[in-house]
Amino acid sequence: MASSSSTSSSKRPKRIYDVVLSFRGEDIRNSFASHLYAALRQAGIHAFMDDKELERGEEISRSLLQAIEGSQIALVILSPNYASSRWCLNELVKIMECQKTQGQRVMPVFHGVDPSDVRHQRGSYGEAIEKHEHKLGRGSDRVSQWRKALEAVANTSGFDSAFRDEAYVIKGIVDDVLVELNTGDLIIADHPVGIESRLHDLTIEWSKKRSRKVLIIGLWGMGGAGKTTVAKAIYNEIGRHFKRSFLKNIREISKQDNGHVILQKQLIYDITGKEVFKICDIDRGKKIIQDRFPHIKALVVLDDVDSICQLNALCESREWFCPRSVIIITTRDMHLLNVLKADYKYEVREMDESESLELFSWHAFKKKAPFEEFMELSRSVVAYCGGLPLALEVIGSYLCEKTIQQWKAALSKLERIPHKDIQAKLKISFDGLDDYTEKEIFLDICCFFINRDRNYVTQILDGCGLHAENGLQILIDRSLIKVSRNNKLEMHDLLRDMGREIIRDSPPKDPEEYSRLWIHEDVLEVLREHTLLERLKTINLSHSSYLTQTPEFTKLPNLEKLILKDCPSLMLVHNSIGDLENLLVVNLKGCKCLRLLPRSIYKLKSLKTLILSGCSLIDHLEEDFEQMESLTVLMADNTAITQAPRSLARLQALVHGYVSLCGYEGRAQDVFPSLIQSWMSPTNIFQSHSEAFLQGISSIFLSCTDW
Repeated sequence: MASSSSTSSSKRPKRIYDVVLSFRGEDIRNSFASHLYAALRQAGIHAFMDDKELERGEEISRSLLQAIEGSQIALVILSPNYASSRWCLNELVKIMECQKTQGQRVMPVFHGVDPSDVRHQRGSYGEAIEKHEHKLGRGSDRVSQWRKALEAVANTSGFDSAFRDEAYVIKGIVDDVLVELNTGDLIIADHPVGIESRLHDLTIEWSKKRSRKVLIIGLWGMGGAGKTTVAKAIYNEIGRHFKRSFLKNIREISKQDNGHVILQKQLIYDITGKEVFKICDIDRGKKIIQDRFPHIKALVVLDDVDSICQLNALCESREWFCPRSVIIITTRDMHLLNVLKADYKYEVREMDESESLELFSWHAFKKKAPFEEFMELSRSVVAYCGGLPLALEVIGSYLCEKTIQQWKAALSKLERIPHKDIQAKLKISFDGLDDYTEKEIFLDICCFFINRDRNYVTQILDGCGLHAENGLQILIDRSLIKVSRNNKLEMHDLLRDMGREIIRDSPPKDPEEYSRLWIHEDVLEVLREHTLLERLKTINLSHSSYLTQTPEFTKLPNLEKLILKDCPSLMLVHNSIGDLENLLVVNLKGCKCLRLLPRSIYKLKSLKTLILSGCSLIDHLEEDFEQMESLTVLMADNTAITQAPRSLARLQALVHGYVSLCGYEGRAQDVFPSLIQSWMSPTNIFQSHSEAFLQGISSIFLSCTDW
C-alpha cells in the first residue's frame, strides 16, 4: 500500500507506448538498437525509438519526453560512448525519475560495457563525466544528477550482451518484456474520465486503514455509477504486489447451475495458479480456499455482489486469507457490506458537470469537448443524465453523427420514454427487491414523494399498510433512494423515470390503466373521461390547501378509501358519499372548516373506520349512526362534540373496536360504560328511560360478556 500511494495513477500519464528505447545513436543506431526495435515490433510490442539522424542541442525533444513519460518500460542501451552524450544523460535522468514517481520499469542493457564501470563512472564513463564536469564546473548540479542516474541504472537488474550472440540477447530481452507487459491488468474504460480523482480519494482513505490484517473495501452505489470501473482501476494500481483475481458479474454467474462452484474454481485458479476440477459442492470449494489462501497475499475483487450467499461462498471469513490481503466488493446493497463488516465503505459518487460533459463528448463527438453549435444541447443531455456514467455513454453513442434536429427530437423523446438500455441496467436493482411492499414503496416515492420529509412519507405509507420504516431503509441500502441532510427523500432522476416506466408498462398502457397517476394532464384526462372515476379504490387528497368541497362520488362505485387529511379549507362533503356501498375508510382528520357531515354518510353500512379528529367545528353526530353496522373505529377527539349519540350503543361491531370521543379514548368496551354514565346524568334522566335507550344498554351488555 505504501508503494501504491507513491505511484498513484493521479500522477501517471496515459499509456502511449509499451517500451521506449534510450541509446547513443552514433554507436548502435544501425545495428543492435535497430534489430532490437524490429524484434519488439514483430512481437506485437508497441515501442518508440527516436529516429533523428543527428542529435541537436542538449535538451530532450518534446516527442521523446512524452514517449518516456507514456511508456511502461524503458530499455536503456548502455554502450561505451553513451555517457559522452549530454542528450542521453538527460534522457536517463528523466527515465530514472519516472521509475521513482510512476513505477516505470527500467531494463538496462550493458552493450560492450561493464556494469561496474557505469556504476562507479570508470573507463569511458569516467572520462565522459570528467569532460562534462570540466565544461560545466565541478559541483555542477546537472553533473551530480547524471552521476546519480548512472549509479541507479547500474544497480538495476538488466542484460549483459558481452560475449553473447546478439540474436540470443535480443530474444531474451523481448521475452522478458513480454512477461513484464503481461501483468494481468484490465482495460478500465475507453475513456476513463474522472477515475483518477476517485482513485485518489480512495487511496487517501485506504492509507488510513493500513495494517497487517485482511482489508475489506466496499464500493457501493446505484447501477451505472461506475463501481466496476473504479474497482478495475484499483486492481491495476496495486495488483502487482499481490496474487490477484477479478471475479466479474457475480450476480449473473450465480444464477447458473453450480454458479457458486464456478466462481470458486476461478478464484482458486487465479490465486494459486492451479486448476481444481473436483469441487463437488460449495463446502468443498470453501475448504480449498481455507487451506491454500492463508499463505498467499491476495487481491480479490468480487464484482456485482447482491447476495450474502455469494459472499459466504467466496470470502466468508477473514481467516481464510493471508494477512495484508485485500478484498474489494462492488455492490448496490450497503447491507451486505455491513454484514461483512467492511473496513471502508466508499459510495461511488456521480460525475460533476465538467466530468459528465467530457465523458459524454468522447462518446458523442469522439473528442474532449462538444462542437460549439452542439454545446447547449450537450449540456441539456448532461443535466438529464445526472452524472451517471452509464447514461452518458449510452446516450452519447446514440446521438453520435446525428443532426441538431435529430438531437432535439431524441431529447424530447427521452423526457417521455427513457432509453431502454439504461432502464434495463437500472431495473436490476428494482427486480432484486425481495418483498412486494418494498417495490410498492419505491414506486410510490417515484410518483409522489421525492423531496418530501421522510417522517411524513413514513406516516402516509404506514397508513397504507406498507411497513414503511423497514422498507425505506432497504431502499436506502440498495442505492435506490437517498436521504438528504434535512431528512428529505431524494432519488436520481433516471431511477425515478425507471420506476414510472414500470408503472406505464411496455408497451405503454393508457393512463386509465396505471396503478398511479402523477402527470396532471393524465389525471385530468382520466377524471374528465370518468374512465376510472368504476375501478378507482382510493382517493387521497390530503394536504390540499385550497380544496373547499369534495367531488361528486356517483361514478365511483368501488371506492374503498376516502382520505382528506389536513384539508384546511374543506367545508362540504358531497351528499353522494352515501351511495358508496363499498367504502371502508373515511379520514377527515384536521379539516378545521368542516361544520357538518352529510346526513347520507350514516347510510354507509360497509364503513369500518371514521376519523374526524381535529374537525373542531363539528359539534354533533346524528342518531342515524346505528346504520353504520360495520364500524369498528370511531375517532372524533378534538372536536366540538360534547354528547355522543345514543345509537352508538346499538353498533355491535364497534363494541369490539376503538373509540375516541367526548374526552374518552380506548377500547370501545372500556369506553362505553363511561359514555352510558354520562347519558344517565340528572339533566338526561327522564330521556334515559326511553325504550330505545334501554334496548341499547341491554344490547351492549348482552354482547360484551367479558364485562
